[in-house]
Amino acid sequence: MGYTAFKLRNGSKQKGVVMKHEESALQKSCVRWFAYQFPKYHKLLFAIPNGGARRKSEAAIMKAEGVRAGVADMILLIPRRGYGSLCCEAKIKGSYQSKEQKEWQREAEDGGNCYFVFRTIEEFIAKVYWYLDHTPKSKEAEFEELIAKK
Repeated sequence: MGYTAFKLRNGSKQKGVVMKHEESALQKSCVRWFAYQFPKYHKLLFAIPNGGARRKSEAAIMKAEGVRAGVADMILLIPRRGYGSLCCEAKIKGSYQSKEQKEWQREAEDGGNCYFVFRTIEEFIAKVYWYLDHTPKSKEAEFEELIAKK
């Protein structure tokens, strides 16, 4: 057993670091999937660099530049279904929104945006398909479309 595993097993505060890496991996998978599935829109799904440890001076600069606590992890900047954008918050099993995240969610929704929390890539995919009003094609339909073009 490695040092990190030992500390986690014994209740170390490092658990948050491991959870962040799991959320990061989930988020990266979602971004890769989206870029592959919707290449036309891939630049309109972007991450908000809100997390991470920073020096006080750097944090003060970022705050003055407009960084806000609680902002969703990713935003899809495409208006659909009467919403201005889709705000996406990644959480893994056992993690929950902070008070700031819940407040930001209310503000975003009050401002006419769609906001959701996802725990799996399947939840992310389903919500994006719903939001973009996109029905994924079956393999058979893709093959028939390819044959029809020839």
